[in-house]
Amino acid sequence: MKYTRLGSTGLEVSVVTLGCMSFGEPDRGAHEWSLTEDASRPLIRQAIEAGITTFDTANVYSAGSSEEIVGRALADFTTREEVVIATKVHGRMRRGPNGAGLSRAAILTEIDNSLRRLGTDYVDLYQIHRWDPEVPIEETMEALHDVVKAGKARYIGASSMFAWQFAKAQYTADLGGWTRFVSMQDQYNLINREEEREMHPFCLDQGVGVLPWSPLARGKLTRDWDAQTARSGADKFGGTLYKQDVEGDQRIAEVVKEVADELGVTRAQVALAWVRQQPAVTSPIVGATKPLHLEDAIASVELTLTPEQLERLEAPYRVREPEGF
Repeated sequence: MKYTRLGSTGLEVSVVTLGCMSFGEPDRGAHEWSLTEDASRPLIRQAIEAGITTFDTANVYSAGSSEEIVGRALADFTTREEVVIATKVHGRMRRGPNGAGLSRAAILTEIDNSLRRLGTDYVDLYQIHRWDPEVPIEETMEALHDVVKAGKARYIGASSMFAWQFAKAQYTADLGGWTRFVSMQDQYNLINREEEREMHPFCLDQGVGVLPWSPLARGKLTRDWDAQTARSGADKFGGTLYKQDVEGDQRIAEVVKEVADELGVTRAQVALAWVRQQPAVTSPIVGATKPLHLEDAIASVELTLTPEQLERLEAPYRVREPEGF
């Protein structure tokens, strides 16, 4: 495994981040395709033994079950100082007022709940899962600043929003003398490259690390186009993505297979290597439900695509509307 700094911070992260949405009791929340604790633990251990130190989860994943499973596994398989734990706040965790969103009330309640489930005194990276149009950004940024000053989070990050919103948040933090976001977790892969227009240049200019989610386009870049998995048939959110240019997307997937066959590696390794070689990217977030998924992610770290291969992979792309916010 290799390691790098998260943006302009001093925090070192592995160049592959293990996404933990796949870990969570299936009867909790909306992820009926997720793995039980017994099925999740071997994968978390495999990641640690391979040198992956960075783990990304969220309070909303399986209604908190993901945080619980990850927290217990990390406590059993490694030490707190050796890992970077990232979680998120925004999604609805309970009915009624202040049960979701980015108000001061929600943030200060949910950070304590996340820490309890994770079994730790602090998270390394506390991220807002989406933009909240109903709460003034001043309130959100000050509350996040207070979380950092209380020692409950070392850094804060953001996810999936328009570049103007992210810029507004950073500017607001500067005006208030509050903590800035150090990372952006956005959807980025060979099928969806719209973040190259505004978000990634802004992140490069501002020294913000980029942690792409869905770097394999929900697996569409790793298998035959019409193939189905247990998750693809049940992932309601994933089912809303990648419908704007199916013909073009299929062509991109075909080129990924062509390059992979030429190199004698898997399609997943090629798609991940492409993401990792993009200038703004710090560490793609890779989910895993099988040991092979982690093996591919780890192997991709050693794969460097040539300029000609990069050009071939990028050539079929066609402009689309941003999605996933």
